[in-house]
Amino acid sequence: AGMAVRVAVLPSPRCLFDEPVQIRVAGLQPQQAVTLRSSLVDESGELFQAHALYRAGSSGELDLSRSPALGGSYLGVEPMGLLWALQSKTPYKRLAKRNVLTPFCVDLEVYEGHGDMSRLLGKCTNERWFLGEGVKRISVREGRLKATLFLPPGPGPFPGLIDLYGSGGGLIEYRASLLASRGFVTLALAYMAFEDIPAMPEVLELSYFEEAVNFLRKQQQVKDTGIGVLGLSKGGDLALSVATFLPGIKAAVSISGSSFNSFIPLKGDGFTIPPHPYDLGRMKISEESGLADFLDVLDDHMDPATWDCRIPVEKALAKFLFLSGLDDRNWKSALYCQEAVQRLQQHGREVEFYFYSGAGHLLEPPYLPLCQVSIHRVLGMFMLWGGQWREHAKAQEDAWHRIQAFFWQHL
Repeated sequence: AGMAVRVAVLPSPRCLFDEPVQIRVAGLQPQQAVTLRSSLVDESGELFQAHALYRAGSSGELDLSRSPALGGSYLGVEPMGLLWALQSKTPYKRLAKRNVLTPFCVDLEVYEGHGDMSRLLGKCTNERWFLGEGVKRISVREGRLKATLFLPPGPGPFPGLIDLYGSGGGLIEYRASLLASRGFVTLALAYMAFEDIPAMPEVLELSYFEEAVNFLRKQQQVKDTGIGVLGLSKGGDLALSVATFLPGIKAAVSISGSSFNSFIPLKGDGFTIPPHPYDLGRMKISEESGLADFLDVLDDHMDPATWDCRIPVEKALAKFLFLSGLDDRNWKSALYCQEAVQRLQQHGREVEFYFYSGAGHLLEPPYLPLCQVSIHRVLGMFMLWGGQWREHAKAQEDAWHRIQAFFWQHL
């Protein structure tokens, strides 16, 4: 019969995870109905899949950057939909990369028709890496530090970043490794629930983060013009604190963060910032699903009783970028972010901020699929994070570009 059906990933089937690709199918019949399916098995053996219904063009070709999906996991022209729509069969699984030295392999298959997917026409694999060519990964256990350092190839000097994840704890490397692949020396830093650091420390010490800043500044490949810090969720308020209280921080990014110190007292040199008051009695647990809705747990941030928990960002010398989703169901990050932005503006400080409608709490590097619910590893409960699939995917792409542009500009 005719030509074999070929599936191609362009410009190359191997790429970094944050790179968009062009998915094309050739050798179909004109107007042929087909189903495309993507599959990815994560490190725990969990299968994530997405599928979409397409119709070939008059030349028997299909180009996902031009052809609309007619049904399935998403609709319309979505060149990367087969990635950002990946979902696990088991509910409430978050796709996250633990080992950045191996890629995620996404199998792309084309099936005949819009029905039972019994006849496979062609397939290929997209290897998506978290570590660019020549990027070094170095485990750091120096002094109290528990961290991983990522060095781009070459002598540099490169801008230096500290990368902080949220209150789920652990040592999360995949965002740091991608940023290093984009030309930043990045230190992924653990500060709770890792090795001998308790899941819920009684206090967090600013001096620990200062050790991290000093460690980064003395690396030969790091530019001596100042350090950047970025954090997600609890890491977002820590990023603001680090930029406010420690010297040498030029730029800070808060992703879905707060302008108040959250959950754990922060001890500085001669002062302690208490945590934003909260009441777990205000947590709503859904009867049928057992999901925890955390949105109303924190006291009202307009109440002056909460103000000694504020991080005095207006005293910082750093530049700030705030990013948050308007569909954040974990906490009111957009409101807390607005509060900080107003304070900075009242003090005549430059600040950038973006609110994303339809985006949830877990704003990740692009093409990682939306996680609306997952288990919080410290609290051991299923947490609601929020977000709408397509809007969240667009927000992640946009935020990723803004974060890099912001650090290039100020570092």
